[in-house]
Amino acid sequence: MLYVLESTKSVEQVGKALEEAVARHKFGVLQVHDLRASMAKKGVEFARECRIYEICNPHQAKRVLEQDMEVSTVLPCRISVYTDQEGTKLATVRPAAMIGMFGKPALQPVAEEVERTVIAIMREAAA
Repeated sequence: MLYVLESTKSVEQVGKALEEAVARHKFGVLQVHDLRASMAKKGVEFARECRIYEICNPHQAKRVLEQDMEVSTVLPCRISVYTDQEGTKLATVRPAAMIGMFGKPALQPVAEEVERTVIAIMREAAA
């Protein structure tokens, strides 16, 4: 269900590379959530870095949403870039696994295509 990669880059370096890879693959970054900064604003100290990138290809989203608006509950795709004891990691929930929850086999090919692209984006950013 999860796809996780390790990188020798910093969270900042992976983030920059991720944004560039997203653009190369004709996706867009809709939002970046900096969890440590968000928690700090609420008075909660959190030592590790974690940024969540919401990405989307509007053409692919349209293809899916025209068939089932309930899929909007799991859009856009998210890629988390965070630190742990081993270094920097990138992680996402596999779109093909998520789409399976909706019981609509016709949506599977689109989800698989999106998944291939998201994994390619992550690999490029991690390298």
